[in-house]
Amino acid sequence: MTHREAVPSSVGAVDLDEIARRCAAHVATLPTDAAHDAGHVRRVVRTALALAEAEGARREVVLPAAWLHDCVVVPKDSPERPRASRLSAAEAVRLLPAWGFGALPLDAIAHAIEAHSFSAGIAPRTIEAAVVQDADRLDALGAIGLARCLALGGAMGRPLMDADDPFAERRAPDDGRWSLDHLPAKLLRLEATMRTAAGRAEAAARTAWLHGFLAQLRHEVASD
Repeated sequence: MTHREAVPSSVGAVDLDEIARRCAAHVATLPTDAAHDAGHVRRVVRTALALAEAEGARREVVLPAAWLHDCVVVPKDSPERPRASRLSAAEAVRLLPAWGFGALPLDAIAHAIEAHSFSAGIAPRTIEAAVVQDADRLDALGAIGLARCLALGGAMGRPLMDADDPFAERRAPDDGRWSLDHLPAKLLRLEATMRTAAGRAEAAARTAWLHGFLAQLRHEVASD
C-alpha cells in the first residue's frame, strides 16, 4: 500500500493540518507501552489516510479518529481493556471541542474510535469507522505487527514460545503464556476481519509475510 501523509489543509471550514498538529502534540504526552506508542499512532494515521483516499471516506472523520484512537491508555492485561476504545472515544469528544474543533462530526469520530478495537467487538457502521479499524489492524500484521507482538510479550515477561509445542498444534493457543501464540490466537485471524477492499489487499500481503516467518522459524527450530 502506498501511504500518503499529505492531506489538504482544509475540508470546508475544517483545518486538517491544525487538527493533526494538536492531536500529535497531545499524543506525545500520553503514557505508552511496548506496542502502543506514538510511532504506532502515526502509522495508523498514515494508513488510515491512504485507505480513506482509496475508499472515499471523509478525512475530517478519519484523521482525528486515527490520531486519537488510543488517547486513553489501558494496559493490555487490565480487565478494563475491552472498554478502552469507548473511553478513548469519550475523551476525543471532550478534547476536540476544547481545542476549538467543535464543528467536526463528533458522533462519527466517536463511533470510528469505538469500533476500531478488536476486543470491544463493535461493528463499524460507517466507511470511516471501517477505515480506522482496518488501519489499526494492519499495524498488527506483517513485520511491524510481529515486532510489536514480541516487544509487548517481552515487556510483560512472557516466554517466546512453548518449547514442547511452539506452534500450538496439540493445544489451544494461549497468548497469555507465550508470545508466539498471539499469532494463531489473533494476528493470523485479522485478515478475515478487514472491512475495506484496500485493507483486505494489504492484509493479505502482510499475513503471507507472517506465514513465511513461521515457516522459517519452523525450519530453524527443527534444525536446533
